[in-house]
Amino acid sequence: MADTSDTPDTGGARSATATRSLLISVIGAAAFAVLALLWGLAVSSPMIVFDGLYSFVSVLLSLVSVAAVRTIERGADERYPFGRHAWEPLTVILKAVSLATLCGYALIGAIGDILAGGKHPETIPSVLYALVATVGAGLMTRYLRSHSDGLVRAEAAQWLMDTLLSVGVLLGFLLALGLESAGHPDIAGYVDPGMVILFSVLFLRMPVRLFTRSLREVLSISVDPALSGDIETAVNGIVEQYRFDEVFTRVTKIGDQLDVEIDFVVGAHSTAREVTEFDRIRQQISDILETMPHEKWMTVSFTAERRWAH
Repeated sequence: MADTSDTPDTGGARSATATRSLLISVIGAAAFAVLALLWGLAVSSPMIVFDGLYSFVSVLLSLVSVAAVRTIERGADERYPFGRHAWEPLTVILKAVSLATLCGYALIGAIGDILAGGKHPETIPSVLYALVATVGAGLMTRYLRSHSDGLVRAEAAQWLMDTLLSVGVLLGFLLALGLESAGHPDIAGYVDPGMVILFSVLFLRMPVRLFTRSLREVLSISVDPALSGDIETAVNGIVEQYRFDEVFTRVTKIGDQLDVEIDFVVGAHSTAREVTEFDRIRQQISDILETMPHEKWMTVSFTAERRWAH
């Protein structure tokens, strides 16, 4: 049986760009955290304080993301023979768990405020904060979503949540302002904690989705057919071309690395039987993988016994 593995590049340029984007995110999140916490405490708004806590957690998680990118870009060595790409999904899992915990904490606090009769923040300053937060978070989301790196995309998803939160907060405070103007300050007092409850529940979906996707990568579960379909189609064509008895294709994704293992079963009627022919087939597969926007780790083997491939 012949066997070969092609190790991926470390992707230093990609990591440098990702690191720069994440650092910008850190600075933006830190600014929002300070602004929201001070503003929220000044106007006695649990919703704005929640926004500040969210930004503060974002700062810590962004620093973790920067450390993860710098770890990944060190590439493979004796300790990590297959590279350090697993740090990416592990970092996203940490981010997802942290955000879900924050949402749960905010939800419990808001329910307590509702049971206590509501909250009555200063409405006009709260509206002004929501305007500033919406514009700022929206611009940061647009910037980060222009990048293809997995960690930066997770960061963009985090900022998108913050943007939606700010829009909802703006609408909520406008509603509270309208209720106060209409002579219903008692009802307006439930708007602030009500918004916290609403957005805490809604935002739990994003961390759950990030956690599920990254856990699939850590557990090396097969990738989505949309990603592996082209590979399987090309491999099946090679089976027909060289009359191999069978082929087993395994594709997983860890971070930005695509792991591809292909095992051909060579039969009595197969037309490829020499090492040089096997190498040509490997090159065919490598050319196909080059068209995909991921780093690749490719292993292609040939055996006359099915038990070595299955």
